[in-house]
Amino acid sequence: MKKTIVIVDDHLLIAKALEGIIGNFKEFEVIYVAESGKDLIQKFESNSRIPDIILLDISMPIMDGFETVLWLKQNHPAIKVMALSMQGDDKSVIRMIKNGAKGYLLKNTHPRELENALTKLNEDGFFYPEWASKIILSNLNNEDPATGIRISEREKEFLKYTVTELSYKEIADKMCCSPRTVESYRDQLCDKLDLKTRVGLAVFAIKNGFAES
Repeated sequence: MKKTIVIVDDHLLIAKALEGIIGNFKEFEVIYVAESGKDLIQKFESNSRIPDIILLDISMPIMDGFETVLWLKQNHPAIKVMALSMQGDDKSVIRMIKNGAKGYLLKNTHPRELENALTKLNEDGFFYPEWASKIILSNLNNEDPATGIRISEREKEFLKYTVTELSYKEIADKMCCSPRTVESYRDQLCDKLDLKTRVGLAVFAIKNGFAES
């Protein structure tokens, strides 16, 4: 069964073009288009189908992408949100991720990359291209953690290094332990947090205040 997608974009031509592109993907289908976050909420309230994935523009009237993804996080956390925008600046990327987006793409993305991103988002729970990963790894956040997950002090120390460009061997040197021990921290955290990659750990670290300031 194909994974269902809703496109939220106030530019109808872009939304329809995306719908046509995704129509050629084997594993995905667009079930409808919304013109804004408010329009999406109204469709949900009128019993429109709830999708697996939402492709969400940021710059929209009435209710923009930042507000919309936060509402979705609070009301429909199972939906995976992929930001699809012309805005690729650090502030927009980090804010969308903090508000609940699980992926981020620019609108000039090639259709093959879009299909790959949707596949990764569906399978792994998140997708960030290399340029977005670099933004995530280079930006720190100082929020108080509120995860409800037991994380040891050494694991917290490891998390703060995941947002740097240090190799695991270099992290081991910083933590005065062996690379194998660092790998065990990585594996334990991935298991606890249901993550698979360093980028996923870095996103978690940023969103929950474990990143080094």
